[in-house]
Amino acid sequence: MAIIDALGGNFDEYGVDGEDLGWAHARFVPRELAANPHGVVQAGVHTILLDAVMNFAINAALSGRDRTAATVEIATELMRPASRGEHYDVRGEVVRVTRQVAYAEGTIVDESGRMMSRATGTFLLHREPSDASD
Repeated sequence: MAIIDALGGNFDEYGVDGEDLGWAHARFVPRELAANPHGVVQAGVHTILLDAVMNFAINAALSGRDRTAATVEIATELMRPASRGEHYDVRGEVVRVTRQVAYAEGTIVDESGRMMSRATGTFLLHREPSDASD
């Protein structure tokens, strides 16, 4: 997604854990576009990255052509200010997947592991119809 790159994000890893739940990871070095004039990353930027990492984690867990269709709900908490030019890790993990929705959590932490922000989200799923002839 072009907006992720423009803000300074780079998704680099994703997979499935031992419980068949997906996860995704990104690196984030906020660019000027992501911050206010004082160099502090805007809350909406946190939300964009956390929404994306949770979506990527869910898609990693889904099989075939099943995918997330839309974000139904997202709640974001900012604990500390993130600053332009600093390095952060963004991680998303699936909590639960049902037939129609999936639940996930995301975090942004600094290089020393301090949490900058976190989010929970509910996502509508698009499921490909199964072929009755299989």
